[in-house]
Amino acid sequence: MTINESKHPETDFDKIVFDCQKGERYAQKALYDAFAPVMYAVCLRYTHNQVDAEDLLHDGFIKVFTKIGQYKKTGSLEGWIRRIIVNTILEEFRKRKKDDFVNDDKFFNNKPDEPDEYDEDTHSDINQIIDLVKKLPDKYRMVFNLFVVEGYSHDMIADELNISVGTSKSNLSRARQWLKTRLGTIVTNKHETLW
Repeated sequence: MTINESKHPETDFDKIVFDCQKGERYAQKALYDAFAPVMYAVCLRYTHNQVDAEDLLHDGFIKVFTKIGQYKKTGSLEGWIRRIIVNTILEEFRKRKKDDFVNDDKFFNNKPDEPDEYDEDTHSDINQIIDLVKKLPDKYRMVFNLFVVEGYSHDMIADELNISVGTSKSNLSRARQWLKTRLGTIVTNKHETLW
């Protein structure tokens, strides 16, 4: 049972999946209502805005309902849905991005933006980090999220994005370097504010 499934202990997900396989609309709505908030957060991590995230969520759930007959109950339902959502994001990324995955020297030669004013609330710190990840160029953000958040290996990322393993490693390194520089600025400003 996943975290999301444990939030709905009274929900019979086996019956919902069975009814989804029969095309029952109430079951599709129940499945969507149970998992859409978590999957929306996944979509937001890979996009720059809410509209794109909503589109990806919509497209992903269409695929979930189309492929629901393939769900074999060998793993968690949430994990199965998440995999479809991430694959939908990857497919859209490949359609949109035909550019090279390697050099973006102008991106790294720019000085960090001035960070937002520091708020001592921990939630604010987390939001600053999430905002920084969202500011990464698409190609770096994609590799960073797949490796750090989704747990993909560089081999898997290379296969999914049609790039070399070395390019995947390079993009991850550049993303980390950029984030580290910006996080260092935030920490420095935080330290100065506290003193």
